[in-house]
Amino acid sequence: MSSSLSRGRRLEAAAIAAVATPVITSLGRTYHWHETGTEYLDQIVRDGRQPIYALWHGRIMPGIPYLRDRGIVVIISENFDGEWIARVVGRLGFDTARGSSSRGGARALVQLRRDMRAGRPVAFTLDGPRGPREVAQPGAVWLAGATGNPLLPFHIESSASWTASSWDRHQVPKPFSHVAVAMGPPIDVPAGADEAVLERARQQLEHTLADLKARAIALLPSPR
Repeated sequence: MSSSLSRGRRLEAAAIAAVATPVITSLGRTYHWHETGTEYLDQIVRDGRQPIYALWHGRIMPGIPYLRDRGIVVIISENFDGEWIARVVGRLGFDTARGSSSRGGARALVQLRRDMRAGRPVAFTLDGPRGPREVAQPGAVWLAGATGNPLLPFHIESSASWTASSWDRHQVPKPFSHVAVAMGPPIDVPAGADEAVLERARQQLEHTLADLKARAIALLPSPR
């Protein structure tokens, strides 16, 4: 729990989470899911490693019901929005490392490294928490090199959604819509990689996610 928030703000966050959690759960149950590339996840698990799920910030909403109850650890910002989001995902089977690129990020990455060494998968919103939109930040790439676990890029698209006016153009799939998940080949980062290698891996993530967007869209039923 974020110690910087007043008791009143924590109570407000708890109230929002109490409403948001059943809404997200109910929405997720109405979706018609389509998947491709899940064999990459299966191979990571068979190899005795853990995935670093990598997606864009604007796909958090459909990502939560899709990834729920897998014991995944996620970074959540240490602010009011982060507080209620942490409470929501905690009820849906996630664990959290509190921090962001602007506050507590290094501490959160250290916790994620520790969690991965204990056999926990993690998930990253690569361009979060503030963007620029669909520009991967270096944290996930660093974690892959520090732990020996692969990045698993994936993208989610829906046949019908509400799109927010926020920086990330966040999408919320509408009830009963078709939702497609496209996973790509794992990306390994060697231990002790220099800045040039890390940058190539970061760029590879961006290119892969662009390709996965097209693959996810292709999975969706054609409009009638």
